[in-house]
Amino acid sequence: MKLGLGLYRHQLDDEHFRFARQCGCSHLVVHLVDYFRSSRSNHPGDQPVGDDTGWGLAGDPTQLWSFEELAALKQRINAARLELEAIENFDPAHWHDVLLDGPKKAIQLENLKTLIRNVGRAGIPIFGYNFSIAGVAGRIKGPFARGEAEAVGMDGPCDRPLPKGMVWNMVCDPAAPPGTVPSATTEQLWKRLQDFLEALIPVAEEAGVTLAAHPDDPPLPTVRQQPRLVYQPRLYQRLLDLKPSPRNALEFCLGTLAEMTEGDIYDVVDTYSRQGKLAYVHFRNVRGKVPTYKETFIDDGDIDMLRVIRILKQNQYTGVIIPDHAPQMSCAAPWHAGMAYALGYMRAALQSL
Repeated sequence: MKLGLGLYRHQLDDEHFRFARQCGCSHLVVHLVDYFRSSRSNHPGDQPVGDDTGWGLAGDPTQLWSFEELAALKQRINAARLELEAIENFDPAHWHDVLLDGPKKAIQLENLKTLIRNVGRAGIPIFGYNFSIAGVAGRIKGPFARGEAEAVGMDGPCDRPLPKGMVWNMVCDPAAPPGTVPSATTEQLWKRLQDFLEALIPVAEEAGVTLAAHPDDPPLPTVRQQPRLVYQPRLYQRLLDLKPSPRNALEFCLGTLAEMTEGDIYDVVDTYSRQGKLAYVHFRNVRGKVPTYKETFIDDGDIDMLRVIRILKQNQYTGVIIPDHAPQMSCAAPWHAGMAYALGYMRAALQSL
């Protein structure tokens, strides 16, 4: 296994690359979507949260991430003696009608194909995604972790309707008329996922890129009156079986899986790692289950993280693990301290194997 760090767009600089190296990382997972642009309540920090208005404006629908941009980023990361393992998340501006089954769906699917080809040509092996209409919504921040460290959690369902113009918790159309996005059915959403996989998996196979699906976060049957796909561990198997391929894999988030109301987390880790379906792992701990849970320090939640590491080793998982989120620590550099604490634990766990 390899130790990695996830970085948001505003963190893609030499200082953060050096920090990753200093913490013992060899790989990076990067976000090119800017979740912190123009939101009235979502500010750069550990992770985006925001209120009902979401994470602000999505990107430019006419500007795909080019091969040149991706190759230049990879070159900068390699110059820092790190490897670029994955891009995490499509920009909602590039695939909102894929999620909604809207009029631009065919055009956007072709654009996603171009994007996957660009990623493969740049030598980036994995693209993570979360196939969700509502996206990550309904979470709160508070002094939830040990020592009153700031962490993220959830305190009840989140089913306020999604306003028109918003998809995946970001605003894709600021000029949208008043009203709300009609609720899809569960089967409609699965059919949209099938269309997505049927279109993109063959391209991913040719490009040498693995598409990695994140489970629904938070893992509830509905969020903002929209259905969810993978809100129980068994539903990951349905996703894999829709389009069997070595390039159809999982962005395996331990915290989200542990928040689910069904399943044993250790059986879940064993089941999917034995299949060789883990593209990379979000190594995060939590306490509680939806709709009420709190994120914790890596050594202080419901999951025995060392047991998880042993299962992954036993099943010959050799990919990257990243902290994903970490509580903010009480110091001048809350994000850095929280991540350094998590990475130190993870590095020691890997060395113990």
